[in-house]
Amino acid sequence: MSSNFSPFSLLRGIASAAFAAAGSIVGQAVAAPVRGRVVLITGSSSGLGLALAERYATAGAKLVLTARSMDDLTAAKERLLHRGAIREADILLLPCDIAKADDVSSMIHAAIAHFGRVDVLINNAGIIQVGPIESQTVEAFQQAMQTNFFGAVHTVQAVLPHMLARRTGKIVNIASIAGKFAMPHLLPYVASKFALVGYSEGLHAELRHKGIRVTTVCPGLMRTGSQNHAQFSGNARAESRWFTIAATMPLLAASVKRAANRIYMAEHDGRAEITITPQAWLAARFAGAHPEASQIAAAIVNEYLLPNAPYAIAAPSAPAPATPHATASPA
Repeated sequence: MSSNFSPFSLLRGIASAAFAAAGSIVGQAVAAPVRGRVVLITGSSSGLGLALAERYATAGAKLVLTARSMDDLTAAKERLLHRGAIREADILLLPCDIAKADDVSSMIHAAIAHFGRVDVLINNAGIIQVGPIESQTVEAFQQAMQTNFFGAVHTVQAVLPHMLARRTGKIVNIASIAGKFAMPHLLPYVASKFALVGYSEGLHAELRHKGIRVTTVCPGLMRTGSQNHAQFSGNARAESRWFTIAATMPLLAASVKRAANRIYMAEHDGRAEITITPQAWLAARFAGAHPEASQIAAAIVNEYLLPNAPYAIAAPSAPAPATPHATASPA
């Protein structure tokens, strides 16, 4: 072995080879025929999930739609059938709470028992809480993590053994620009989406060579009707006002149909990651290149544009002093 060898030179060599390999495959499509593929979409009874269902259905996919409400899923199915997007035999409805691992395991088992496999898993379900940190409880953070992060972990853990056995599959994780740039008054959502981005990117690194492609999607604002399902705290009326304006303004928010098509194409082409809307693309890159400046910008937005917190977090009460216990004197 050469006396000039060092672990650092080995790491440099590995890194150079990795970059060369990545450069050679950028832009190469790994497209698979869509017709007949089984696509499972969480949170698919409305909004982006339903738009994705329609996009895949019109391309000839078989669908597994899941959400918490069977009534909402039935309405979504009727909409797809009415539009002629899919045949009734090619759609399966499975109500499920993705925050519960046992529910997810049963749902994935039922989907595979019905269609024989799951070719594409799209983790779309999520919740959002809007309000200043003073009004956000620990429970709000836990709820966001359970749905937005662990919901995706549960579905991936349940479907992954089947994909690994077949050495093929696609996983699409719908994260958010909030997983790249910390927007104030959305901290439970931000924390869960940062976690999801890291998890999704790590999955891509570990599964790519095993035949499974993982796509991380970081949309900006979209006109999905999320303001109708958001949970508002603090000055709830003021919080609802700014969030609704941002989520419905055409110049800021992408149409749900356009977003669904972008995601469909990214999955079809085996992309590792996409960002939807020019504003989101710029925000992600600015935050990555200038983290301190981006945090100062967010602080300015918080101070001058967003509603003031109506109260401060109450300090926890001090624990009562322990009552000393009498002890026997040694004899």
